[in-house]
Amino acid sequence: MDYFVEMQSVSKSFGDNEVIHGVDLRVEDNEFMVFVGPSGCGKSTLLRLIAGLEDVNDGEISIGGERVEHLPPAKRGIAMVFQSYALYPHMTVFENMSFGLRLAKAKKDFIQKRVQEAAEVLQITELLQRKPKELSGGQRQRVAIGRAIVREPKVFLFDEPLSNLDAKLRVQMRIELTKLHQKLNATMIYVTHDQVEAMTMADKIVVLRDGYVEQIGRPLDLYHNPANLFVAGFIGSPAMNLMEGKISGISDKALEVELQGQQKVKVLCNPNENAQTGAPVHFGVRPEHLDPEGNGDAKITAKVFAVERLGGETYLYVNTRDGSELTVHAPGDKVVTEGQEISVGVNSESCHVFSEQGLAYERLAA
Repeated sequence: MDYFVEMQSVSKSFGDNEVIHGVDLRVEDNEFMVFVGPSGCGKSTLLRLIAGLEDVNDGEISIGGERVEHLPPAKRGIAMVFQSYALYPHMTVFENMSFGLRLAKAKKDFIQKRVQEAAEVLQITELLQRKPKELSGGQRQRVAIGRAIVREPKVFLFDEPLSNLDAKLRVQMRIELTKLHQKLNATMIYVTHDQVEAMTMADKIVVLRDGYVEQIGRPLDLYHNPANLFVAGFIGSPAMNLMEGKISGISDKALEVELQGQQKVKVLCNPNENAQTGAPVHFGVRPEHLDPEGNGDAKITAKVFAVERLGGETYLYVNTRDGSELTVHAPGDKVVTEGQEISVGVNSESCHVFSEQGLAYERLAA
């Protein structure tokens, strides 16, 4: 059976405050979908609506084609892993993982088999007789995930499960969760505020802001073709560089943008009927698409105010003549000093143009 999740015109309010505004989305069977956005954007509320921990005000939620918005959490066939591990401190790992099955009065042999299988998948077999206080944060999170696995749910829901871990362990657990998804071949929905987690783990990403869906798509689709300024600035680390400009020329497949105090840049895109000569626009280009040697279709003169050396790569932080701050990706051995003036090259094929209202002009291939 296909265990897809579908939401149609789902809205949620707390009193007079509407926090989810008519959301439509579909999570395909076996898909790993990530809800991402800043704090307060509604991503955890959306997950709790799917789980049944919050009631919808309007709209429909289906799992595997069955309407579930009227069902209690236990009847929805979901398992949820929370930010807090929520383990019983007086129980062993085995007892924690088997608690739900024991509550459901499953047979002892079945419980033993399911816990053993889950422990092997998560590589925590040797921890089954320990108490939570004897485990590291990463091990406790594995136990919480194992408790979800033993139930064999239709859908796994993760609410910022890695946020309590240190940076190195978060990277490790991201990889482990990706491998787990491949092993279980399960439908998973994952909530995070960390766009790096979203980019590295997701089959598809839902970008949320203030309870609205800004864009849904595969990670690289969102990275290369953001629908608006918000997505452009949120997806990508470091973020996309943005500068103010105005349209100085229009052709069938390009807009010429004049940057304040800089050269004109011809960007391959679909002008659409709203483009007008002289209209203000936002010009965007990612740090790796700026050339620190000045090679490209146009050049921007800038002064370096900070240099961040990371070993294999270097980031230059520069001020342009119009006061814009840009981040430029450079090789790790790039020789440059603070206060130095450099020419930054712009490749027009890699640039973005957004209307004054923040909507992207559709990029075109060369």
